[in-house]
Amino acid sequence: MARKIVLTSGKGGVGKTSISASLGISLAGRNNRCLIIDADVGLNNLDVVMGVENQLVYDMADVIAGKCTISNALIQDKYNAGLYVLPSSHAFNDVQVSAAEFRSLIYRLEDSFDFILIDCPAGIDVGFHRAVSGADEAIVVTTPHISAIRDGDKVLSMLASYGLNAISVIVNRVRGDLVLQGNMMSAEDIAKVLRYPLIGVVPEDDNLTIYSQLGRIGLNAHQSRIAVDLIADNILSGKTRLYDPTLRYRGLIGKLKMWLEKSI
Repeated sequence: MARKIVLTSGKGGVGKTSISASLGISLAGRNNRCLIIDADVGLNNLDVVMGVENQLVYDMADVIAGKCTISNALIQDKYNAGLYVLPSSHAFNDVQVSAAEFRSLIYRLEDSFDFILIDCPAGIDVGFHRAVSGADEAIVVTTPHISAIRDGDKVLSMLASYGLNAISVIVNRVRGDLVLQGNMMSAEDIAKVLRYPLIGVVPEDDNLTIYSQLGRIGLNAHQSRIAVDLIADNILSGKTRLYDPTLRYRGLIGKLKMWLEKSI
């Protein structure tokens, strides 16, 4: 039976969908059957990030409406045979898919996968409650920006009432140079403010954004991919090994690198 993990955030633009896609790729690359579900009805873009938008024939709404079988709507990743995407609907609006229908869909899928990752819409509206209702665990994605941390705290407060097996935090887009200079909160400090454990730290990485926009996120082999691989290991092992975004800025070479980047 699958572990059902919802990835959510208090605000948009924190990189939640890119993290969901990268994490699915990493888990599937460790011989797990993994499904990523786009739960953002009407505003979905997981299929674009995964580069499968041209393969989309049916979607989640078609399954719920009985227009096709679940297998008809699942899209297999072209780089990993164990990874599938279930697209959301462009045609439906957010209130046309109920929480009960979404949960029923999850239950029909859970015996076929090791992991089901639910890419939740940002915020705490009806889409949030629908996505979380189908999950056993939750990961809140935030960034080191005050507005994102504040909104992440609101989401964590809502999640506490769901009786989930585990709730943890990923801090995305951390700049190690700014952390060392004291100009950005560290992921550890953010976790203390939010009062929930860290499961991952992902550095600021333009390559992640570029690969996401090109629909080639599975080809990303840069620092953000290393960080997400550590998150996948943590999920599988129950341990907490975190990427250190400050490491490349430590020592003489690191300080020189920091000075050069600051001078440009």
